[in-house]
Amino acid sequence: MDGNKLEVWYDGACPLCTREIALMRRLDRRGAIDFIDVSTPGGSCPIDRKALLERFHAREKGVMLSGAAAFAAMWRAVPLLRPLGLIARWKPVLALLERAYLRFLRIRPRLQGLFRERRA
Repeated sequence: MDGNKLEVWYDGACPLCTREIALMRRLDRRGAIDFIDVSTPGGSCPIDRKALLERFHAREKGVMLSGAAAFAAMWRAVPLLRPLGLIARWKPVLALLERAYLRFLRIRPRLQGLFRERRA
């Protein structure tokens, strides 16, 4: 693994997650991000698999991040989104993003169900 690449762990069984990761893969034209699906056993998990599936995680320059901080790291790796990721380094902005992320996590199961129904 290239030490300069951002590592992103995601839930490949989540229809919301797979859509977002597909978009990020398209935007990551430089190949700056390693996307790792942890929905199936056998993948590389630097922490507990359950924890990786409950929150979004990334490792930036050896530092594990989760939630809004992990999203901000992913944004910084993509030139188009880099300004958003840099703004998110400001603590009040990151705190606001984290609160929004926690609210999203509460409704995530319902949204997943809706996406699964639409795909069926």
